[in-house]
Amino acid sequence: MNTATASAPQGTAFHIRPMTPGDSSAVAAIIRSVMTEFGAVGTGFSIEDPEVDDMYSAYPAPAAGFWVVERDGRVAGCGGFAALVGGDADTCELRKMYFMPELRGLGAGHALMEIVLDAAASAGYRRIYLETLASMEAARALYTRHGFEPLDGPLGCTGHGACNAFMARPLG
Repeated sequence: MNTATASAPQGTAFHIRPMTPGDSSAVAAIIRSVMTEFGAVGTGFSIEDPEVDDMYSAYPAPAAGFWVVERDGRVAGCGGFAALVGGDADTCELRKMYFMPELRGLGAGHALMEIVLDAAASAGYRRIYLETLASMEAARALYTRHGFEPLDGPLGCTGHGACNAFMARPLG
């Protein structure tokens, strides 16, 4: 697992670190909670992905990485990258980037995004892709601030047919 970590800007209380096997249940709970909050349940959403219950094993370094964000000693956010299934070898996918409400607006998304982008570029990828929902406006704004641009349709074979917003950006 990539060893990149980050601490919060002065005055905020979060810490980003690589995921460990012991984080699996907390990460699964975050994914299920946030997806449900945004109505993203059922077939075609990442909440149904088999990897959700064992995210640690699904992101082997150096071709992938996954991090958790802790606040007050509790895992409250997560995100990572891995090769885009069914995509070209130069493209990875931003995956499972979710934050509980208590982390939103503190800069955790920005900090985690910087780690993911740097690690994906270091892993040799030249482009990063993501799928989301148009209704996840704050997330899409974060992606846009980090150089992601909208695409007309999906790339690869993610299995997330219910997503309706697609974005990508170059790395490096």
